[in-house]
Amino acid sequence: MKSKEYNITKGLFVVYIILLTWIILFKMQFDISSLETMNLRNINLVPFAGSLIVNNRVDISEIILNVAIFVPFGIYLCILKEEFSFIKKIVPIFIISLVFETLQYIFAIGASDITDLIGNTLGGIIGIVVFMLLSKIFKHKTMKIINVLALIVTAIVVLFLGLLIIENL
Repeated sequence: MKSKEYNITKGLFVVYIILLTWIILFKMQFDISSLETMNLRNINLVPFAGSLIVNNRVDISEIILNVAIFVPFGIYLCILKEEFSFIKKIVPIFIISLVFETLQYIFAIGASDITDLIGNTLGGIIGIVVFMLLSKIFKHKTMKIINVLALIVTAIVVLFLGLLIIENL
């Protein structure tokens, strides 16, 4: 039987996946019809090529954000699938990222970029490593600590998004 903490983690993971989908696929839009006008269907298969140049200047912020947004994925995966080996934990991170990049191309709602795939996967790997380090430090209290932090961050993000929705009405 799974613990109460495990169920909280599952719930937080579902909220995270919903937010991740909204950020990546829906570009944080409240009006989905605005995505119809985007009509951006582009594939970049050269790592770190197009995504680094913005207005003829090197801009790594998109890569950093892609890494950062997938760190929680690796952490959640470690809790929810602790029996998976390190490599088995990387596979779903890569596959979900690939699905997002593919859906962006199919629906013409963003550029499909190998750099995003690399950054997202790297973020998930960093999440796995962070969890491993936290487990060494906090031992059996790791899940509880992560759940508390995740609840706080999730509440802040949901509150912020709620304010954005109210402001855009």
